[in-house]
Amino acid sequence: MTSGLELHEAASMGDYDTLEELIFSKKIDINLRDPEWRDRTALHWACSKGYVECLRLLLDHGADGLARADMHWTPAHFAAETGKITVLRALVVAEVPVYKRDRYGDKPVDIARMYGFQDCVKFLQQEEINQKQKREQKGLPVNSDDESPAEP
Repeated sequence: MTSGLELHEAASMGDYDTLEELIFSKKIDINLRDPEWRDRTALHWACSKGYVECLRLLLDHGADGLARADMHWTPAHFAAETGKITVLRALVVAEVPVYKRDRYGDKPVDIARMYGFQDCVKFLQQEEINQKQKREQKGLPVNSDDESPAEP
């Protein structure tokens, strides 16, 4: 078995073919965390770098869309930090909540605001409203900021 970090490397470089090959080999935990890089998963890397096709592949094969890195950042936090609105849109399409708080109480919208990505701020503000309305319609808790079950 490999160390698993090859998956992280492929995701961080947008190498879809290698990522797919590694996933189908079933020799690597798709949610493996890299302790040397803030406990990031391959999905965190794909989101941070803006590789939408890689993020879709990872989610389609069981990656945890709410995986928490060291400061409890979700993949959405990493996308917001780097202004990757296409990634944020892809997470929403995949029905991944984009309004979870980190260890300090910041949501991805707050991170986008800190870094000046106003297009991301507007999108995330509207999506938080939309996602909470959908939860309410399904009878689920509306203000749930609970942690991911896969939290380290």
